[in-house]
Amino acid sequence: MRRSPMLRRFLFPLLGAISATGAFAPTQAAPLSVSEDGRYLVTPDGEPFFWLGDTAWELFHRLAYDEAIAYLDDRAARGFTVIQAVALAEHDGLKAKTPHGYLPLHGTDPARPLMIDGPDNDYWDHVDRVVEAANDRGLIVALLPTWGDKWNLKWGLGPVVFTPENARVYGEWIGARYRGKDVIWVLGGDRNPETDEHLAITDAMAAGIEAAAGEDALITFHPQGGSGSAQWFHDRPWLDFNMRQNGHNTDYRHYTGTISDRARDPAKPLVEGEPLYEGIPIQFDAETNGYAMALDVRRPLYWNLFNGAAGHTYGHNSIWQMFDERYWGAIDPIVTWREALLATGGDDMRHGKALLTSRPGWEKRVRAPEIIVERNGGKSVPGGGAQTVVATRSAAGDWAMVYVPVSRPVSIAAGAVSGETMTAWLFDPRTGAATPLGQHDTGEDFAFTPPEAGERIDWVLVLDGDGSDFPAPGSLDDR
Repeated sequence: MRRSPMLRRFLFPLLGAISATGAFAPTQAAPLSVSEDGRYLVTPDGEPFFWLGDTAWELFHRLAYDEAIAYLDDRAARGFTVIQAVALAEHDGLKAKTPHGYLPLHGTDPARPLMIDGPDNDYWDHVDRVVEAANDRGLIVALLPTWGDKWNLKWGLGPVVFTPENARVYGEWIGARYRGKDVIWVLGGDRNPETDEHLAITDAMAAGIEAAAGEDALITFHPQGGSGSAQWFHDRPWLDFNMRQNGHNTDYRHYTGTISDRARDPAKPLVEGEPLYEGIPIQFDAETNGYAMALDVRRPLYWNLFNGAAGHTYGHNSIWQMFDERYWGAIDPIVTWREALLATGGDDMRHGKALLTSRPGWEKRVRAPEIIVERNGGKSVPGGGAQTVVATRSAAGDWAMVYVPVSRPVSIAAGAVSGETMTAWLFDPRTGAATPLGQHDTGEDFAFTPPEAGERIDWVLVLDGDGSDFPAPGSLDDR
C-alpha cells in the first residue's frame, strides 16, 4: 500500500541497485513528494516546490554531451527547475543513432537495453551523464521512459514495441537505473490510451518503476493535447499528481481543464506539462494563425498558475526537438535550438516564478474570480478568449494578484484583500519590474488603468493587505 502524504514527506530509505544494471548508487531520497493537503509538491525537507519546466523531449537523443551541457547551463541560469526529456525518443529514437553513434536497445526490444561495458560506451551511459549534469545544476529531470508511439501507432514514427509484459520489465530496469537520482517519472508520452491493452501497458510500466525505484517514486502521465492524466488514471494509486497538456492554442477556454482537474477528489497536484509552445504555428497552421510569440506563451503561464496549478512547463518549437541543420524539423521550426534559448517568452517564465514566490503562502493560493468586477454580459473586462482576466489570492486573504492579458482597464471588487487599506503594485511580466501604485481603500472597487496602451502588452496587478509588509513583487528572484 502506498504511503500516506504525511509519511511520504520523510526520507525514503533507498537501497542499492543491482550492479549488473549499470545503475547509479542511490545517494538521496526521492526529490519531491506530495503535500499533506494534496495540492502541491514539496522537497524532502517539506519546503514547497515550484515546478517551472522546460520541454526538451529530444535532449538525450539529438544532442551530444557538450551540447546538452550548454542547454542545461542556460536553463538553470534562467530559473527553470524541471527538464522534461524522453529516454526512448519520438524522432525514430530506436533506430536513428545519437551524435555519439548510440542506440538504446538491442533491435527494438525494450526488455533488452543495449549496454556496453565501461563508463561511457553506450546510450544509457550518455543518459546517465546528462541526468547527473542536470541534477548537479539543481534541475530535476521529468523522465519519460518512452514516447507514446511505442505503444500506440496512431501517429508518429513508432514502431509499436510494448506489451504489458515487456513494459513491466523495462519499467523495472529503468526504475532501478535512476533510483536515487533527482528524477520524476512521466508515463504516456503524448498519446492517450485507447484500448484496455494501452491501459495495461501503462499500469505495468508504473508497477515496474515502483518495484525498482520504491513506492515513493513520483509518477504522473503526459497525455495528448486537450487532455489530462486524470481522465484515465486519477484513482490509480501510482498516479501521484496530474499532468495536463492543454494544447497549442491561444484561447483561454482551452486552459480551463486546469480548473476541473484540480477540483477532482481525492485532491492531487496539477501541473501543466505542455501548453502553447513559443515559435510554433498556432493550432499548427502558420499560414492562417501565424507563430506563437512571447505574449502568447506568457498568458497560459498566468492562467494556469492563477487557477491553482502546482507548476507550469514552457516549450519552444525548436527546443523540444533540438532542431538544427543536422535534423529534419517537425511543425515548421524557424530557428535552431541554440537561437531559441534566447527567446523572449522563455526568459519571461522566471518572472512568473519570482512573482509568486515573493509572497508567503503562495503554494496554498486559491482561485479568486470573484474579485474581478464583471461587465459586458458577464465576461470579465476586457473580455473572453485570449483576453480573459484571471485572479488569485492567498488562503489568508492578505494578498491578491490579477493577470490582465491585454492593456485595457479593469476593476477589482471591494474587499479583495484583508484590512481597511491595501498597497497596490504594478508588476511587469515582461521585465519583472514592480512599480508601487500607492495606498487604496479596500471598501470600494479599485479601478486599474494600465500606464501603457497596447493589444500585445500584459500586466499583473498585485494587492497587499493592511500591515503585510511584503517586499516588492518579484524581488526574491533567486527563490
